[in-house]
Order: sequence, then structure tokens, then C-alpha cells
Amino acid sequence: MIEFFLGHYAYWFVLILLVIGLYGMIIKHNLVKKVIGLSIFQVAIILFFIASSTKWEATVPVLANHHEKIQAAAYINPLPHTLMLTAIVVGVATSGVSFALLILTYRRYKTLNETELLKRMSEEDAE
Repeated sequence: MIEFFLGHYAYWFVLILLVIGLYGMIIKHNLVKKVIGLSIFQVAIILFFIASSTKWEATVPVLANHHEKIQAAAYINPLPHTLMLTAIVVGVATSGVSFALLILTYRRYKTLNETELLKRMSEEDAE
């Protein structure tokens, strides 16, 4: 049983990060903490894809000798790693836009607390 946990420690780490990110998005009332929770959740998903796409005893798919037979099982598929680089760029852009919107929200309503913000927005609509 302990071998199972030790053999899959990367997945347990990803699971812990997923729970922390989900906790930050659902439980916290500060919008900055919600965006940080979203970023942690995104990083956990990226780590999951990277951890699940690695292969032990494998190498990069670069042909050194053109005359030998190709052993496809000896190579790592670079596509998941490439897609996760794209996901990192999308995550950084999402965080940047989120923080920019939070700055504008704070300038207008002078708070980033979700319940207080909803109250002030409803008061503004009532006027």
C-alpha cells in the first residue's frame, strides 16, 4: 500500500494543489485570493498533464542515425509538453487580465470583498 503512494507521489502533489486551488476559488471572499486560487488550479492541471506524459527510460524524438530502425516506444511524445507551454501562456494572460479587472473594480467600488462588492453594486443599481 505504501509503495502505491510513494510510486505516485507526483499525482498526490497535483491532487493537493487542486484542492488548495479549488478551496481558494470557492471558500475565499477576497477576489484577489480567488484569482490566486484559479492560478494554483491551472498549475495543478498543467503539472498533471506533464506528469502523465513522461516516460521513464525514454529520450527526445531526434533521429541520430538515419540508417537504424526507429524504436517508437523509446521516444517521448513532445505534443503534451508543447500544449502545456501554450496553457502556461494562456494562464499568464488570464491572470493578467483578471488582475487588471480587479484594479478597475477596486478603483470604482473601493473593495475586493465579494459580498461587500455585490452589496455596493446592488446599491448602485438601485440609485
